[in-house]
Amino acid sequence: MAGEKNKMQEQETEEPKEQTQEETAETAEEAPEEALEEKEEEAPAEEVGAEVKEEEVKVAVEEEVKPPKEKKPEEEIVEERVYTVPLGKAWIMPPRKRSPRAMRMVRAFVTKHMKLEAEKGEEEEEEPRKLVISNEVNEKVWARGVEKPPRKIRVRAAKDKEGNVTVYLAEGD
Repeated sequence: MAGEKNKMQEQETEEPKEQTQEETAETAEEAPEEALEEKEEEAPAEEVGAEVKEEEVKVAVEEEVKPPKEKKPEEEIVEERVYTVPLGKAWIMPPRKRSPRAMRMVRAFVTKHMKLEAEKGEEEEEEPRKLVISNEVNEKVWARGVEKPPRKIRVRAAKDKEGNVTVYLAEGD
């Protein structure tokens, strides 16, 4: 019996809330400016804070309900090679241009050795192949700043089935 009374009390408390929302909606349609002023005057600070918390909870629940982002299937590696890229000629450049030159040298070296350049006949039909240099390689070249890039760097170049090449730092470096 006590359980039934509690349920009835909950239902009674829920019904007036719905009615008040409907009434406020009707008054808002009739005189939107007056209704807003009345709502601000009637709502104590505690209720305003409760409304904000409810909104935050709703937003948090919506974020949790979202399906997880689809991860791209790991691309099949067709060819993978480890190279030592000589960067000594980057030191010919003025000091402030050495690390950018070293990065261009890494890009040129991998493009040449992984045969990334599309042949003349294929270029019109296929998408251009991409060369992606990982952040690790970039950080390794720039580790000592713009003026002092390494003399050489070991990299691992992986070509996927589409012909795109990704350059990673070699294991152990």
